[in-house]
Amino acid sequence: MGKSSILLRFTDDRFDDDQLSTIGVDLRVKMVDVGTGPSKKRIKVTVWDTAGQERFRTLTASYFHKVQGLILVYDVTRRETFDSLSMWNNEIDVNTDGAPVVRVLVGNKIDDAEHRQVSRREGEQWAQEHSMLFIECSAKTRAGIQQVFLECIMQILDNAALVQSSLSGTGTVLSAQPAKGVKGSSEEADEGGSSCCS
Repeated sequence: MGKSSILLRFTDDRFDDDQLSTIGVDLRVKMVDVGTGPSKKRIKVTVWDTAGQERFRTLTASYFHKVQGLILVYDVTRRETFDSLSMWNNEIDVNTDGAPVVRVLVGNKIDDAEHRQVSRREGEQWAQEHSMLFIECSAKTRAGIQQVFLECIMQILDNAALVQSSLSGTGTVLSAQPAKGVKGSSEEADEGGSSCCS
């Protein structure tokens, strides 16, 4: 699907054709500037990259608790990844205990138009039916990568309940790219700040 490639492009501005599937969970932290002028803010964003394989399902489900944003990724060149979205969306419903969570649907690999199996319209429609933001991107070409994370972050900041949960230490933001290309660490994540996307 390319979740790890999307995150690597966002955090390190790198693309690896041989990127391996995530085993369990990976963590990245990035400082992100949002807004302009006097209202500009620097926010620390923590992103958990969870494995998509069925065998890790119980492990990754535990990371849905207390998140403020979730990014669901499918591969536009693999119909089965799109077809599994309902299952993952149900997992989110069950494991977030009805708490408000920003959800972003992302179709990756739009650079491979020749092998596309899921149209943009299908993605838009699915996102609309499930009240999600929708973005298509390419980790390979960088297209849409910044937008994926910034849209998630801005939606979280626009929701007072999510911001309050972050300030009170009860939330976690999952999305991110370390400032100046510096890779984040779990130690940085423990310093506080909000979290956005998984």
